[in-house]
Amino acid sequence: MSDSSAELLWLVIRQDDNGNRYRVGRYATQGEAQRIADQLDTHGHKQLYWVERIGRSAR
Repeated sequence: MSDSSAELLWLVIRQDDNGNRYRVGRYATQGEAQRIADQLDTHGHKQLYWVERIGRSAR
């Protein structure tokens, strides 16, 4: 399977200290998305990062 045909079903979401939410990126696997969220979370900012599957909330 090429990268262009992969389904990107996993989102990394960021919530800032004002409660605003943003999509950071879309990923093919939950593990990949979680690694990105964990990496971003180590920066020490007040933002909250989590992973969701497209179509359902999975905090």
